[in-house]
Amino acid sequence: MVETKVKKAPAASKGAKAAKGAKPRIRTNPLLAPGVHRYSASHIFRKSGAWKFVGKTTEKKVTPRKPLTVEKKIGGEKNGGTRVVLLKKRTSSYPTSNSIRKHPSKNCFSQHKRYTRKTLTPGTVLILLAGRHKGKRVVLMKVLKSGLLLVNGPFKLNACPLRRIHQNFVIATSTKIDISSVNIPEKINDKYFQRVKDAKKGKKDDGEIFAKKAERYTPSEERKKDQAEIDKQLIAAIKKNPEKKLLFIYLRTLFGLRNQQYPHRMKF
Repeated sequence: MVETKVKKAPAASKGAKAAKGAKPRIRTNPLLAPGVHRYSASHIFRKSGAWKFVGKTTEKKVTPRKPLTVEKKIGGEKNGGTRVVLLKKRTSSYPTSNSIRKHPSKNCFSQHKRYTRKTLTPGTVLILLAGRHKGKRVVLMKVLKSGLLLVNGPFKLNACPLRRIHQNFVIATSTKIDISSVNIPEKINDKYFQRVKDAKKGKKDDGEIFAKKAERYTPSEERKKDQAEIDKQLIAAIKKNPEKKLLFIYLRTLFGLRNQQYPHRMKF
């Protein structure tokens, strides 16, 4: 007799064949042996909190529906006597497209509340990180209504005039100057820095196409006068500081980093 090897059937997976990626089921009452559970039925009944709802019934609240139609009496022998009429009449005509509703914003962008960092106080020396004057040290004069910072060089020290800049593009230093004696006119606001555009010329007024020259911005006489007046007051405030010589040198020099100098490790 020749012995034949019988192939064993593959063992069935635990429980039903779970779908790929399905999470394993966590049983609250695991099986110790076939038909024997870890906890008794009374323990599970108490643990699940089912005893709280034994003998309790909640009545269904029936909300009365509003009637849509009304039965009205109608005169005449051949009209049936009564007729069902809708309480809310349907419209006789429907628009082909929905009308666009205008929703004007009550809280416009110009009226939003602005937030500035605690370190950005008037008189703080700032380092500019962007723009034409990046790397220069300037003095913060005040925070405008739009949230932009009004800074000044002064112009006589580092050629940085009165200008606006966003707080994201400055580094506030620990150096401060007392500018309480500096009087900033109320007219110096966001509208003060808006440039006036010239009226558009007609086609007939234009000369040759290639004869046009790019118009260069030049500050008005009013801005030059205001700049000189504020510079005079600011320099006088710097001179009152006991370390005035160092402050003048500090405001003139540009900010820069060398090898192995990291801004996040430096104290400004």
